[in-house]
Amino acid sequence: MNAYPNISVIASLIADPSRAVFLEALLGGQALPAGELAYMAGVTPQTASNHLAKLVEGGLLVVERQGRHRYYRLAGQEIAFLIETMGSIAPPVQVRSLKQSNQLQHLSFARTCYGHLAGKLGVSLCDALLREGYLVEPEEDQAKDYHITEKGVQWFTSFGIELQVKPGSRRAIARKCLDWSERRHHISGLLGEQLERRLTQLNWTRKKPGSRSVEVTEAGKKGLYEVLGISL
Repeated sequence: MNAYPNISVIASLIADPSRAVFLEALLGGQALPAGELAYMAGVTPQTASNHLAKLVEGGLLVVERQGRHRYYRLAGQEIAFLIETMGSIAPPVQVRSLKQSNQLQHLSFARTCYGHLAGKLGVSLCDALLREGYLVEPEEDQAKDYHITEKGVQWFTSFGIELQVKPGSRRAIARKCLDWSERRHHISGLLGEQLERRLTQLNWTRKKPGSRSVEVTEAGKKGLYEVLGISL
């Protein structure tokens, strides 16, 4: 008898094209109503409701009720890691229109991934923090987290990032997350979320309405170059 977890159950849930669209749409970390998800996938509300119920039952999504409406979001960060990692090994998207090409270009440049930054911007931030010695690679090849150096703690504090974790918390601080568009790692966990929040506060980045894509402002391009040597 097989003692391993039955991953085929999760694989079958994700395999449906409509459900895959729902999961990818929710990678931004926000909760979305069933109607909006149905529109994104190009299916009827009833069909979307059936698919969403299966994803909730399978533990991939959670649902929140507000009045007559139901809002869905990913069940946790581990689900976001799973979807992002699968995207990194999936075949390239077959671009069939100028609109689709523009969307792919914007998402590949900078996007949110469950509260942290991904794409070229996210990978560039990770590379710069490693280059400056604020982070170091884990000693073990299979380890999931970057280590924050003392130099890094000082720099993050001066930059306005608070990394204190409550005692007993198992929260990841600087988790390695494989980027599907760059095929390299960006930073998730508490540090990734704090970086995204701080850049937004400084008006260096700006979320585009109705999309996971992120715009780097002129102030952001200048600031990122001055503090981390990142040229975009």
